[in-house]
Amino acid sequence: MHELLLPLFPLELVLFPSEVLPLHIFEDRYKEMIGGCLEKADLAPAEAEFGVVCTEEGKLHTVGCTARITKVLKRYDDGRLDIATRGERRFEILLTNEEKPYLRGAVAFFEDDDPKPASGGDVKHSLQLFGEVLRRLRISAEQAGLKGEFAQPSFQIAATLPLGLDFKQEVLAMRNERERLRRLVELMEKLIPALDLRERARAKASGNGHVQRSKDSK
Repeated sequence: MHELLLPLFPLELVLFPSEVLPLHIFEDRYKEMIGGCLEKADLAPAEAEFGVVCTEEGKLHTVGCTARITKVLKRYDDGRLDIATRGERRFEILLTNEEKPYLRGAVAFFEDDDPKPASGGDVKHSLQLFGEVLRRLRISAEQAGLKGEFAQPSFQIAATLPLGLDFKQEVLAMRNERERLRRLVELMEKLIPALDLRERARAKASGNGHVQRSKDSK
């Protein structure tokens, strides 16, 4: 049973499949956890993952995403590590185990209930809106990680947008790509006017205190 337990890393963030996540590992319990993952990486790659699960105010969400270590960026003399990871598989926690210094869980991995991708029109519309949001946020497509084709573009969009954790958690748990894109389109259609309003307010505020003197002023 112990071999089937997934190491869990509670963080105040939501990780999505294909999302890149750099991590600085400094706590002893997580040094041990990551060390175990690295030892398994060459022998059994499928066992080298650990689960990233969102925690808010002491509450651990039950749906998370595994992370695979893609590179060790730096090793420190005291055992700390800088690592690059990539989101892989979604899972639901069935039960937790606290026999080790770090949390582990028995999990059920899951995919979308409907494996069919969203229609080309839906994808195109969502990416167009996403591009408008990125332009307003001054984020390039490269910075957003939108290189190449993605079977599930909703995850790339949700990973980049300035969304609350609850909304991101909702997107992660949804099991239909078309439904995820629909929710994100609804949000972006509201977000774009809000970003425009913020920019106008910022521009107006930057002009405060600068009074243009008339030609007759003395």
